[in-house]
Amino acid sequence: MNQILFRTDLKLEYELKPASKYFDIKFQRTNCENSLVIGRYSVLPYYKELEIDLANRNCRLINSYKEHKWIANFEWYEVLREYTPETWFDSLAGCNYDGPFVVKGRTNSRKFEWNKRMFAPTRRDAILISSELLQDGLIGEQGVVYRRFVPLEVIEVGLHGLPFTNEWRVVCYKNRIVAYGKYWSSADISNLNKISVDEDFFILCRKIMNIACEYANFYVLDIAKTLEGEWILIEVNDGQ
Repeated sequence: MNQILFRTDLKLEYELKPASKYFDIKFQRTNCENSLVIGRYSVLPYYKELEIDLANRNCRLINSYKEHKWIANFEWYEVLREYTPETWFDSLAGCNYDGPFVVKGRTNSRKFEWNKRMFAPTRRDAILISSELLQDGLIGEQGVVYRRFVPLEVIEVGLHGLPFTNEWRVVCYKNRIVAYGKYWSSADISNLNKISVDEDFFILCRKIMNIACEYANFYVLDIAKTLEGEWILIEVNDGQ
C-alpha cells in the first residue's frame, strides 16, 4: 500500500480518517519502507534530505526534489505562460507595464493582507510591497514575483479588500484530474452556490495537464474565471 507521511504535530483527524482508508499512514520517515510516499506537511524545509532518507528505505516521494522545485520555484511559468498572467521575477527592470500588479513570493503570499501586502495599484506600490516581502521570514528567501493583475469574476469581498473569486483548485496526478473544488471555501455558501465550471474549464485543464505532466507527477492547478469570461491559470502548487 502507498504511504502518506504526516508531520507528527499535525495529526488532523478530518484528513487522517478518510486517508487511512486508502493509504498506510506514517508519522516517522524511518517507518516508511518499500513504498511510494506522499509527504503531507512533512517535506519542507528539507525536501532533498527527505528524498535521500526515503531512498535508503527503498521509497520514493510522489514528486522528486527536481519536480518539486519546478513547481515551488515558479519554473512552471516558462512552459505555461500563455495560460497565466504575465510575470516578472525579482525586479521590474525591463518591465514597461505600470500596473496594477499582484506581488508575492514564488511559493507563498500574504493574500489575507491583500490591499497592503499583495495588491499594488502602481509600479511604485509594487516596489514598496516587494521590499516588505523580502524582509518577511516566510517569503524573503523565496524571492518575489510581480504579476500583471487580471480582473477576475468576484463573488464576495473579504477583509482587507480580499476578493473571493470564481476560482477552483484542481488536484492532478500526471495528466488526470483526481478531484476539484471551489477555492474560496470560506466565502458565503449562497455565493459559492452561484458559481460552476463548464467545458471550457476542462479544456484548459487538459491543455495544462498535458504539459505539466512532463515536469511533475502530483500537482494542483488554481484556475479562475476573468471578468471577460475566460478561464486562466492562476498558479501551480505541489499536490502534497
